[in-house]
Amino acid sequence: MTHDADDGWSFATAREAASFGAGELTNVPGIDHAMAESGTLCGIPEQQVTRYMHLFEPAEAQACLDCRQQAQAAPTKPCAQERLHDRLQDADPGQTRDDLLAALRKGAKVGLWLRGPASQLARHYAGLDSLTEGTEAAVEAFNTAMSIGLARVEDGAWRFLAVLPEDDSRPLVARGPRTLS
Repeated sequence: MTHDADDGWSFATAREAASFGAGELTNVPGIDHAMAESGTLCGIPEQQVTRYMHLFEPAEAQACLDCRQQAQAAPTKPCAQERLHDRLQDADPGQTRDDLLAALRKGAKVGLWLRGPASQLARHYAGLDSLTEGTEAAVEAFNTAMSIGLARVEDGAWRFLAVLPEDDSRPLVARGPRTLS
């Protein structure tokens, strides 16, 4: 969804809270801790913690109070729109790129952003056959890369495809008509 310019949406207002993995002091269940690089935010060393495959939730009752306070005080991070906007600054200038950058500044939804084997992404996620602008460069990028990134953004009548090479190549922007279903 694209937001109206007067609704207060901006990169600054859309920043996301920092996130941390969760863990518990080994053999002491019941208190979730926020994981940092070498242990928990409250100072428990890594070797004394069992890590879990979910994120630390500061609002949960079982959250460590020290970890909660530090997690809530941690700096925010850019939203998907801001991260993609920054990544596309190096794309070849042109109307398609400029329209996508403008859409991202308005809060257009980044519906999909992933990376993986280029042939699989081209087949299942890129929608190359529906592109009307930038098609040739996008197809070539998928055909020549082993691994690649892509992001899809919908704005008004357009569906944008950002092609994000993993080498030193410039990102590419293509688009085609948005199909409403």
